[in-house]
Amino acid sequence: MSTKTIAAPLPGTFYRRPAPEEPPFKNEGDPVAAGEQVGLIEVMKTFTAVLAEEAGHIRRFLVENEAPVMAGEPLYELEI
Repeated sequence: MSTKTIAAPLPGTFYRRPAPEEPPFKNEGDPVAAGEQVGLIEVMKTFTAVLAEEAGHIRRFLVENEAPVMAGEPLYELEI
C-alpha cells in the first residue's frame, strides 16, 4: 500500500461533520470509495464538499475539525 496526501481544493474552514451534533463523515481507519464525501470547506457561508479522489482507507486527518485551511494545504492521508 502507498499513502497519498490529499490537499484542500480551496481556502476556508474545514469541517469533518455535516453539523455540530452529527457524527463525522469519516474517521481515521475508515474505508472510502472514490467520490465519497470526506468533509466540507466553508467560505462565506458557501459549503463545498471534499470528495475522495480515489478508493482507499483514511490513514489520518492532518487538520482538526473547524480549522482554517489554505488552498493546497494537506487535509488527510489516504492509503491506497
